[in-house]
Amino acid sequence: MSNEDNLLKLVSDEEPARDYQLQDQIGFVLRKAHQRHVAIFAAAIADLTPPQFAALAKLYDVGETSQNQLGQLIAMDAATVKGVIDRLKARGLVVLSKNDGDKRRLMVNLSDEGRRAILSMVPRAREISENTLSPLSPKEAETLLKLLAKIS
Repeated sequence: MSNEDNLLKLVSDEEPARDYQLQDQIGFVLRKAHQRHVAIFAAAIADLTPPQFAALAKLYDVGETSQNQLGQLIAMDAATVKGVIDRLKARGLVVLSKNDGDKRRLMVNLSDEGRRAILSMVPRAREISENTLSPLSPKEAETLLKLLAKIS
């Protein structure tokens, strides 16, 4: 094989890489959309992180639940949800207790302050979602949410 043949082979092997455009990849686009949403969230709810808000909102929905179950409900691994719960507890927004049937099981519930906090934040949370989706028509926003739910 000549040097020219080797060069042509190298060039032809690189073609698929040229077709790969980072800005067109799902992970990149999702990360940019997530960054936009987090910035909008931080501007509207500066005193909680999105995971902390998610924990409070889900506790409001389901009531007392185990720490592990809460993590599953809000798509967080055990270590992450423990850190979130520890920070919420330190702020007096949740209370922890042992399960009556299984003392190893840690139960989490909203404190009265946590309940007041989540109720006051829900209107802002709706605005955050609307603002995040504002570049889209209502039908596009509905479609996007359905498609993302389908792949998650």
